[in-house]
Amino acid sequence: MQSSGNDAFNASDRAIIRLLYFAGLRVSELCGLKWRDLKSRGDGGQITVFGKGDKTRTVLVDAGIWREISGLKGNAKHDDPVFVSGKGGHLCRSMVFHIVKNAAKRALIEGNVSPHWLRHSHASHSLDRGAPIHLLQKTLGHSSVAITEMYLHARPTDSSGLYLPDDDDE
Repeated sequence: MQSSGNDAFNASDRAIIRLLYFAGLRVSELCGLKWRDLKSRGDGGQITVFGKGDKTRTVLVDAGIWREISGLKGNAKHDDPVFVSGKGGHLCRSMVFHIVKNAAKRALIEGNVSPHWLRHSHASHSLDRGAPIHLLQKTLGHSSVAITEMYLHARPTDSSGLYLPDDDDE
């Protein structure tokens, strides 16, 4: 189930895009995944991620993504890579960049779209929807909240002043 390298969009490519976004993974973390790192948990699943600085964390994924990823397994063994290259080993970073760029092109998304762009989108969208910053820190594998805070952006339609009482409220 590897990418053919052309503009075809297969189940593996779709799972790569969705997992980068919904799990907030770094491209190296995605490329290093083995089937032994994935465990069923209720309707969804749990992924053990081996990140920067030899830090390990777990990330939960919902039922839809879990089914999608599980559907890729076929006859793969416990120690086989989840995302396979044309030669049968782990998918390389450059191929993941290629898959993401092609998906962005098909979706008519302009700009510098990359696997990290999906990770950044995960963080920004999670915070926008009320995720606690300490949970996002844990999910992304950041060593401190200060690193995670870079995803806090001022929104043109929002201002801290809007949260203060106005003269009529006093």
